[in-house]
Amino acid sequence: MTKSTMSESTNTVSKNPIARVLSLRDFRLLFAGTATSILGDQFYLIATPWLVLQLTNDPLVLGLVIALGGVPRAVFMLIGGALTDRFSPRTILIAADLLRLVLTGLMALAVFTGAVQLWMLYAISLGFGLVAGFAVPAGNSIVPLLVEDRDLQAGNSVILGSSQLAGFIGPTLAGLLIGGLSNSTWGVAFAFAVDSLSFAVSAAALLLMRSGRGNALVRADERPEGILRSILAGMKFLWNDQALRLMFVVVAAVNFLFIGPVLIGVPVLANNYLPEGAVAFGLLVSGVAGGNLIGYILAAQLPRPSGKFIQVFLLVALAAFGLAIGSIGFIRLTGVLLCIIFLLGLGNGYITILVLTWIQSRTPRDMLGRMMSMLMLTNTGLSPISQAVSGAVIKWSLPGLFVVAGAGLLLVPLWTARQPGLKAVSEGLAMNTDRFAKELVNSDE
Repeated sequence: MTKSTMSESTNTVSKNPIARVLSLRDFRLLFAGTATSILGDQFYLIATPWLVLQLTNDPLVLGLVIALGGVPRAVFMLIGGALTDRFSPRTILIAADLLRLVLTGLMALAVFTGAVQLWMLYAISLGFGLVAGFAVPAGNSIVPLLVEDRDLQAGNSVILGSSQLAGFIGPTLAGLLIGGLSNSTWGVAFAFAVDSLSFAVSAAALLLMRSGRGNALVRADERPEGILRSILAGMKFLWNDQALRLMFVVVAAVNFLFIGPVLIGVPVLANNYLPEGAVAFGLLVSGVAGGNLIGYILAAQLPRPSGKFIQVFLLVALAAFGLAIGSIGFIRLTGVLLCIIFLLGLGNGYITILVLTWIQSRTPRDMLGRMMSMLMLTNTGLSPISQAVSGAVIKWSLPGLFVVAGAGLLLVPLWTARQPGLKAVSEGLAMNTDRFAKELVNSDE
C-alpha cells in the first residue's frame, strides 16, 4: 500500500465515527462480548418463564419469579454505581459475568438431570437481579473509557444497537430451540447452557482488554471513602448541576408516561381490538425494536445537534411523542399503529443516544458509575410503578390511559421550556460540539 493510499484510508476512517470506534481493539472486544452476552440473555428470558409455567402452571408464581429479579436490581443500583467508580467498570463486569456463568451453568445442570425445583428459579432470579444492580451501571460507564470524546455518540450507538438487534432475534432462536425439544425439558436446559456460554465469551473478551484511555480502565480510587458518602457525593454533584438535574427530571417523567402505556396498554389493545390478535402484538413489539435500532444507527451517523436547535428539537420531539401516544388508543388498524410505534421507537432510540452521550460527556470520569446508576434508576425504578398505574387506569378506560399519558407528555415540553436549565443544556452541547470539531480538524491534520 502506498503512502498516499494509507493517508486516504486514514482520512476515510477518521471521517466515519463508526469505523473509528470499530478500529479500536478494546472496543471491538467490548462489542463482541456485549452482543454475545445479550444474545444469550434472550435464551434465559424465554427459558425461565417457560420452565416456571411447566413446573407450576401458575401465573402468580411467574410474577414472583420476575419480581425477584427486578427488586434487587433497583435496590443495589446506586451501590453498583459507587463500586464501579472505585474498582473500574471492567472489573465489575468481569465479576458479574463470572457469577452469572456459574448461576446459569448450575441451572442448566439441574434441568438436564431432572433435579430442578421451584426454589432454584427463585434463587437464580434473585441472583440475576442482584448482579444486574452492579453490572448495569458498569456497562453504561465503560464506553467513555474506550473511545475518544468525539466518537462517544457512535460508540454508544454501536453497543446499544447490537443489544437491540440481539433482543430482536434472540427470543425467536430461543423459542425454536425450546419448541424443537418440546417433549422434554432438554430445550430449556440447552437454553440455560447457551446463556452460560455467552457469559464465558463476554468475560474472556473483557479479560483480553488492555487499558483504555491512559490508565482509566484499570484505575484505582485515589481517595477511598464509604459507599454511602460516595453515593451522596454523586447525588450532590447531580443536584448542583442545573442542566443535569433538569435532564434527569425530564427523563424520569418521559419514562413514567411512556413505558407503562406501551408495555401494558399495547398488548391489551392488540388482544381486545385488533383482528390479528397475537400476530398484531408481535408486529408492534418488533416495530418498537426496529425503530429503536434505526434510531441508534441514525444517532451514530448524524452530527450532534447543538445550540438553539437542540432546544427546539427536544421540545418538538417531546410534543410529538405526546400526540402519538395520545392517539394510539383510538386506532384500530394494525398497519397504522405499526407505523406510529415504529416512529416512536425511532425517536426514542435517537434521543436515548443523544441524552446518554451528553450526560456521559458532562460527567467527570471518576463519577461515571454513580451517574449512570442514577440514570438507570430513573428507568428501572419507575417502570414497575408506571406499569402498575397503567394496569389500574386500563380498568377504567384503555383509550383514557393513552390520552392521559399523551397529555402528560405534552405538559413535559411546556414545563421544560420555562426552565433555565434548558439553556445550560444547549450551551453544554454547543461547547461539546465545538470541542469535537476542533479535535476532528486536529486529527485530520
